[in-house]
Amino acid sequence: MLKRIFPTALFAGLAFAAAQAQMPDVIGLSALRAVTTNLNGAGIRVAHPEANLNGGGAPYTFEVSPSNGAGQPTNLFTYFSLAGTATGFTNAVGAESWHANSVAGVFYGIAAGVATNVAHVDNFDADFFINAYVVSNLAVLNDPIVNQSFVDTDTNSQSDYDAAYDDYAAQHQTLFISGAGNGGRVLPPSTCFNGISVSAYYDGTNYGGVGPTPAGGRCKPDLTALGGYTSVTTPQVSGAAALLMQAALRGDGGSDTNSANNILTIKALLLNGAVKPPGWTNSNSAPLDARYGAGMVNVMNSYEQLAGGKQGSIISNIVAISGAHPPIASTNNLLGLVGWNFSTNTSSIYSAAVQHYFVNLTNSAASAKFSAKATLVWNRHFNTNDINNLNLFLYNCANSNLVACSTSLVDNVEHIYQTNLALGRYDLQVWKAGGLTVTTDETYALAFEFVPLPVLAISGGANPALQWPLYPAGFLVEARTNLLSGAWSANEFSFPGITNGLNNSPLNTTNGAQFFRLRSPNF
Repeated sequence: MLKRIFPTALFAGLAFAAAQAQMPDVIGLSALRAVTTNLNGAGIRVAHPEANLNGGGAPYTFEVSPSNGAGQPTNLFTYFSLAGTATGFTNAVGAESWHANSVAGVFYGIAAGVATNVAHVDNFDADFFINAYVVSNLAVLNDPIVNQSFVDTDTNSQSDYDAAYDDYAAQHQTLFISGAGNGGRVLPPSTCFNGISVSAYYDGTNYGGVGPTPAGGRCKPDLTALGGYTSVTTPQVSGAAALLMQAALRGDGGSDTNSANNILTIKALLLNGAVKPPGWTNSNSAPLDARYGAGMVNVMNSYEQLAGGKQGSIISNIVAISGAHPPIASTNNLLGLVGWNFSTNTSSIYSAAVQHYFVNLTNSAASAKFSAKATLVWNRHFNTNDINNLNLFLYNCANSNLVACSTSLVDNVEHIYQTNLALGRYDLQVWKAGGLTVTTDETYALAFEFVPLPVLAISGGANPALQWPLYPAGFLVEARTNLLSGAWSANEFSFPGITNGLNNSPLNTTNGAQFFRLRSPNF
């Protein structure tokens, strides 16, 4: 049985108001709007199914009120339920839902939404949507992004949900973005392989469903966002996906817009742009944190990686199925240290396949350190139970030492995160297992980021301010009066303004702070 996962009290509470006010800054939306023009979801159709607040029967209480929910015109919406289809509001196929209104306000609402100019919204009763579209796999949406702020509390149904959603996504290039549930185990339909499961984070606490998945033991959630419940965090991620799709289609990621706009690329960019909350952790066999996934969504970071452009692998080779695969001889490097790729890796019954992405980390300061993030995603194929086995490896080319790896046997996401990476040349590898596989070839998306730690500067003379780059996002200024003792504190600093493409935080010259630093993560 479907149930809503967002209590009424949240939208009326101070905690939600505070989170809503901070949301554009925390998820990188303010910074993105400062450096781009008209990036608002234009041209992207979205679907918004909602659980019936009236229970299982009519009246189907699932509808967004155009004026109350989103501040959008009525002709933006089409409504669907077992009672029929309507294009006006009010109508005979359903009734207004406060929950739908709240989700709409965050997703595409004019006043405070992430994607304020989406092309159209198909608003469904969730039961009708699942049965008529996802399970039947006959009706085809024109909506590449589907926001699902509902769960099924029956975890015994997870495998059936996963199969239906994965088949639909693989067949129709649909990105399902779903709430993980509020507390307890992560719940379906967010557990599907090919979608994005979203958790919630506010005031230093995780409020979302925790992985691994009840069936399969896989890493979910994939991402988190700002809020006390996943009904408000899920539409933040859906809105961010709409912005990236729009940017990809208009060429911000390069001329290969089909690859840039693919749901695999969008998913890889969203995960790789995420900022790690305190305590975030993963392992070689569990690529994502059980509470936060890849971290807190940051659409500015994801956009910058998209804008880095498509960069193909430098060279590929074949290795023994279980054999070693250190860096191979090649003098070429990726043209940029930030970017993405959409490609296919092909193994055989006798051997594994490796694609190599060489990066050369250089800087004018000999002691400079870099951070490195890489995310690899691929889909479970239509009408299959298993997935192909792909892994990520990062080697130091100077000595062939393994720096990091992500080698899950059950996930279709691999993720590497390294800080304080020394200068030098590195080999980022996408490895595909050979032998008895689902298919010999596998299409994948890879997003990567190798960036030096940002530098903090003071400018302004009589009106001094701290300044640092907008990208990479996720750094917070802290201060203290004595380098030898005392704690660093961020209490005197609010979210910075943006001036000339830089974060700009005015200094209070009357306080006693003398020393400043940037720290990440900032939550």
